[in-house]
Amino acid sequence: MRFAVVGVGGAGGYFGATLAAAGHEVALVARGEHLAAIRRAGLELERPDGTITIEPSIATDDPREVGVVDYVFLGVKAWQVTEAARAAAPMIGPATAVIPLQNGVEAAEQISAVLGREHAVGATTRIISLIAGPGRIKHVGVEPTLELGELDGSRSARLTELDAVLSATGRIKSVLSADVRVAIWTKFLFITSWSGVGAVVRLPVGVIRGVPQTRALVEVAMQEIARVAVAHGIRLPHDAPSMAMSYLDTMPAQGTTSMQRDVVEGRPSEMEHLTGAAVRFGKVAGIPTPTHCFIYQALVPHELRARGERP
Repeated sequence: MRFAVVGVGGAGGYFGATLAAAGHEVALVARGEHLAAIRRAGLELERPDGTITIEPSIATDDPREVGVVDYVFLGVKAWQVTEAARAAAPMIGPATAVIPLQNGVEAAEQISAVLGREHAVGATTRIISLIAGPGRIKHVGVEPTLELGELDGSRSARLTELDAVLSATGRIKSVLSADVRVAIWTKFLFITSWSGVGAVVRLPVGVIRGVPQTRALVEVAMQEIARVAVAHGIRLPHDAPSMAMSYLDTMPAQGTTSMQRDVVEGRPSEMEHLTGAAVRFGKVAGIPTPTHCFIYQALVPHELRARGERP
């Protein structure tokens, strides 16, 4: 089976390396020093139980060199999805499925707009992993999980096949969803609230959940998104916020989100596609989101500076 990973970051790198280690043909589309290191010495994946190094079938910055594949994993940042989908076009055949690994709720529709709805898959991931250096991915914590579903709710042969392949690696928990939008919004509720509060207070999750004031802030943020989701027709369980808080309590105490790390380290972040999206979707539905509005307004100056739009 042929796979391609566009954007070999924490999630994309983990899934790509794991599939390659299981014997599948995996092409990695990366750039810069990361690409140079992969070409020179392969992609290193550091896991809690040891480190592996895989040789991709090809490592390139040009998707045209890859050819048509069965599945494309988009591991780029949320603001790069449209551009990455356009770039991936030479790898798309009649039956190719494109799986977004981004946080947020808009990626599948963006892929549909560029490549056609027949190629877009709904997906959401659970993993804490990051680029530890050029050519190096580090899995920090959380059982790597990929929840998948067709956008129309059907049970397809292509996702049944992918589910079996992912599960067979023994390193990825794969879940097929009959309503993947619920799964996507459940993750959005969780990661947006944690990311926003974490980016403002700049402390790891163990501190955030352990201090009553910041714990309450995360809880309120989750409740706001739950109301927004229901207003948009998402059949979110009524206890989604409390379940998300319970899941937050299982995170490694030193855990941080990618958005939080990007904000703290002065890099462009996914703020517009997480906190900003919560505010936008709330306005469309007429649902107030004062907590997310505050977080968004507090982070805008940092985002503008990171993108070079303000001194």
